[in-house]
Amino acid sequence: MSAGAVEPRRASRASTVVAVVLLCWAALAVTIAVVPGITAVDGAAVLLAALVLGLLGAALRPAAAVLLTRAGWAGVVGGWLLGQALLLQVALSVTPGLQVAGFWSAFWASWVYAGLVSAGLWVVTAGRPGMVVRHLLRVNRRFRRAATTSDVPGVVLIQIDGLSAPLARWALAAGALPTVARWLGSGSHTLVEWHARLPATTPASQAGLLHGASAQVPAFRWYEKETGRLVVTNRPRDSALVESRLSDGRGLLADGGVSVSNVFSGDAPTSLLTMSTIGERAASGRPARYVAAYLLDPFGLTRSLFLTAGEIVKELHQARRQRLRRVQPRTARTASYVMLRGLTNVLLRHLNLSILAEHVMRGAPAVYCDFVDYDEIAHHAGPTRPEALAALEGIDDVLATLEAVALAAPRPYRFVVVSDHGQSQGATFAQRYGITVDELVRQLSCADGPAVAAGRNDEHAGRVGALRGVLVRPAPEPAPDVPALDVPAPVRPEFVVAASGNLALVYLARVPGRASMEYIEENYPRLLAGLAGHPGIGWVMVRSRRLGPVVLGRSGRRLLTGDRVEGEDPLAGYGPHAAADLRRHDGLPHTGDIVVNSVYDPVTQEVAAFEDLIGCHGGLGGWQERPVLIHPQQWPVDGDLTGADAVHHQLVRWLEKFGDRA
Repeated sequence: MSAGAVEPRRASRASTVVAVVLLCWAALAVTIAVVPGITAVDGAAVLLAALVLGLLGAALRPAAAVLLTRAGWAGVVGGWLLGQALLLQVALSVTPGLQVAGFWSAFWASWVYAGLVSAGLWVVTAGRPGMVVRHLLRVNRRFRRAATTSDVPGVVLIQIDGLSAPLARWALAAGALPTVARWLGSGSHTLVEWHARLPATTPASQAGLLHGASAQVPAFRWYEKETGRLVVTNRPRDSALVESRLSDGRGLLADGGVSVSNVFSGDAPTSLLTMSTIGERAASGRPARYVAAYLLDPFGLTRSLFLTAGEIVKELHQARRQRLRRVQPRTARTASYVMLRGLTNVLLRHLNLSILAEHVMRGAPAVYCDFVDYDEIAHHAGPTRPEALAALEGIDDVLATLEAVALAAPRPYRFVVVSDHGQSQGATFAQRYGITVDELVRQLSCADGPAVAAGRNDEHAGRVGALRGVLVRPAPEPAPDVPALDVPAPVRPEFVVAASGNLALVYLARVPGRASMEYIEENYPRLLAGLAGHPGIGWVMVRSRRLGPVVLGRSGRRLLTGDRVEGEDPLAGYGPHAAADLRRHDGLPHTGDIVVNSVYDPVTQEVAAFEDLIGCHGGLGGWQERPVLIHPQQWPVDGDLTGADAVHHQLVRWLEKFGDRA
């Protein structure tokens, strides 16, 4: 780099330091003015106190994080609540010209000061990722010094949850992904589309991407007749059970990799905020040191909390704007979702970034992290809506920051961006027809009790569960091989309906094994014809004892064995992979006795979710089956990327080629 290039960088760094010092000075002056019990003789004394406070924090926080970690979560939370107050009291007490009445004055002053500094840092750092980069380099410099330098490239794999290939191209053109656009424009990376087989869900795709075993996951949630258990894959107990079926010890991240915020671990020896390992990793009751450091760092949790509040205000404004403009389709954006959006789009994103930066500075051979920001907003606002596209900008900022951090890492890093599925938009089934799919099953079957569904959408609630599992020691859960009965066998309902987006699996819960088409028609003569004939249903799949898997539509059927169509093809318009996907899905363990997919309009690309979601995924139809893979251009794709398992094998070949995997 030329001297002329170095000088502006030094000037920029110096100006940033000056701006931060002035910000802290101003924030402390305002704090002293508004909080009773604290006085200062002049501005010079306040400036000196601000400098003392900064130096004390830089010197003491790393040691405090280690010590408080040993005390468990009580120590960390107590340190977060009281640590800044103690530092502020010491700084004010030792600075000439300042007086503080006591601890509680310092306590309330610490929160006022933290809020003012957080708001000010947001203004100072807006559009200036360099400050965040320098902070991450500073807090991780000890890991960099301890790491072994290597010429073998490491790989950072970032999953943008729910991003379809068509929407990715749209976002690139709209300027929502400038870092990715720079990579593609420079020729360093290339973008390809891959096909997500049925079901197009995060657990199924991650079972494939991380373990090469997507066949173990028939939906986001399903029913297992043998145990009477409703499996929901973002519950820690259930995801641990499913991973025990997936894992052969040689997952994508087996050789020293790091799994962050995923459903499954990919057999990573370091698994953080990952659903399947939450209980296992938290069993000691002690917080991980990296989370403790994040909680105690003023650039960490305190700043994130104030930014989370800003995200909540933004969501309330955007939801109101949708209502006033009468945007359709739309759904109610509940209070729980409003809070969740703040957590996923700020707190979880920042925590993920800090964890990734640490392990890059440690020189991990491969790290894989799922960012759910876009997927979360797209579910409730719609995948093509402005607020969903804006979420992509935040993830792109993460890529830019990690790219800059990686330049100082002990090994070179290559970046891969992958999505697990896309999303398809449309008014929900209940909005269109005034009935839910489980109510429809009950009406048509004349069942003697209500059909049992998984209830509200659990996908986003699982993100909160992951954070809660890290922050609080979980209650003991049964081992994965011990059945946990959601529905005791003696009182099983006739039907269990488990919806995943616009896909629903229907089980005759009292019938052992897979109930045949003939059995269903004999005992529930209105059910199959009523489902297939409903205007909100696109197709229904059952298995015949005589014909094998059969796909039923309103005016015809398709026999998947031999691939014969009688009448109108119920899969017409669902794409070239539809028949193959259903043929495969028919053979998956724990698939439904009846598999139901919503109607799909190829012109508008709209589906009708069986859940209360405007953007959905899980079934067939639209962009949900069209995820994206962005990889270094020098890394060739060796074959057809049909299914997450195929993408897994491609990723494994790349890791083996560059020495990151034995």
